[in-house]
Amino acid sequence: MNEKLQEISSLLQAGNVKKCKEAVNSAIEEGLDAKTILDKGLLAGMDIVGTKFKANEVFVPEVLVSARCMNKTLEILKPLLLEGGSDIIGTVVIGTVKGDLHDIGKNLVSIMMQSKGLTVIDLGVDVSSEKFVEAALKNKADVVACSALLTTTMGEMQGVVDAIKKSEVSKKVKIMIGGAPITDDFCKKIGADIYSVDGSEAADAAYKVCLN
Repeated sequence: MNEKLQEISSLLQAGNVKKCKEAVNSAIEEGLDAKTILDKGLLAGMDIVGTKFKANEVFVPEVLVSARCMNKTLEILKPLLLEGGSDIIGTVVIGTVKGDLHDIGKNLVSIMMQSKGLTVIDLGVDVSSEKFVEAALKNKADVVACSALLTTTMGEMQGVVDAIKKSEVSKKVKIMIGGAPITDDFCKKIGADIYSVDGSEAADAAYKVCLN
């Protein structure tokens, strides 16, 4: 790997925004194209963070620091990627279901999905089934991802599944669910398509859906 790209990857893993931005600007000056910097520098770094997170070698705070660095550094590359007509891999609509105000898990999943190069439409918390459907239609989503952190709100996911299956997007989107009380059995029971244990697994699953 190019030394500059290795440096970008390492700085991103360390969460050093200032130096990572400087390294990206330096790589651009050296003539490296934006897509290469994104894939071989930033995304490569986030992949390593994701692998370490799965192995319990780093934890949520470290992931969030690296993800913040990714998002801040992407600001430099976005105009160049758009100029080059970089393909959008796919779109995910994500939110915490109605009645649930927890967002740390959802935010982490959102960041991990963005680190895979996916476009993420974050609807926030306390999201009704109607809002999920509207956003999926409006943004031509490939995946609708629902989070619930409470046993008292996980039942709302059934409403989201039912609303999507009755809508125009029913054959176009996959429904992903996750959160502390959610299980694979519950996913099957309500008719959702994908159950993910953590942010890294959710990001991998959404990426695979969008590629197909």
